[in-house]
Amino acid sequence: MQAFLIVSGLLIMAIAFRTARRGWVRKLGAVAFLAASYALFFFLTDQWWGGVIGVVVWFFLPWVELLTRVKRMKLPMDNRLRHQTVPNTSFFPHAQQMLDTMESEGFDYAGDCCWEWSGMKQHYRMYYHQETRTMATLCLCEQSDVVFSFVSITSASEDGSQWRTTNYPFAETLQVPRNFYWMHVPCTRNCFRQIWSNHCEHLQKYSVPTSELMEMDPEHLDDWIEQEMQKMIEHNLDRGIIEFAGDGSFCYSTRGLFYLWGQFIKDMVRFC
Repeated sequence: MQAFLIVSGLLIMAIAFRTARRGWVRKLGAVAFLAASYALFFFLTDQWWGGVIGVVVWFFLPWVELLTRVKRMKLPMDNRLRHQTVPNTSFFPHAQQMLDTMESEGFDYAGDCCWEWSGMKQHYRMYYHQETRTMATLCLCEQSDVVFSFVSITSASEDGSQWRTTNYPFAETLQVPRNFYWMHVPCTRNCFRQIWSNHCEHLQKYSVPTSELMEMDPEHLDDWIEQEMQKMIEHNLDRGIIEFAGDGSFCYSTRGLFYLWGQFIKDMVRFC
């Protein structure tokens, strides 16, 4: 009974911490889950190494998906965006609020588009701020019964360098090129003005004046997104993260599976 109460208490504590708004508290929740696993296996085996196994199991769980689904997955080398109206934003958390704030901050609507990656539909609503030469996109993601939205604010220079601020809730599944300076803010940061302010600070950190930024054509922002993805694919082919799979597609290499494993671990610990 004492063992049951200890494990149950740790699990309740972990769940409570993981629902907190502060990042460091959520990280304590991850530690509490590991402590609960250690305690459960320790009490089952009555050995300290049993508890260690209980902790290690968490870090190897991603391999179940990596070796079953991801290893067999093939993705198109030349995926094209389709012009398509985004779904009703009321079904996505904070989406309409974000759009209203974008427009009040001087961003002009530039179009809607959509593409599909491995069963996930990504709908983009694109905006452009002429004065600061900055693109902002609201991405609405649908996969099975799961929906979520996030905002990305992007500036780029003529030499191909790129600065982005986003509240995307997961680690990147492709390695980012060296001249892509992406900053992730907590996914709980749902105020566009705050993310916009973070982006301005991001540019100041790298001493990038507006005069050095590239002017984008608001009518062809979808082409710009496609070109960015092609750069990502080429970079990851060069790095050995992905490899050609024939029929105009690519798949993850063994090195890529280990890279994804590391990204999964980051998500498990970070949780926004």
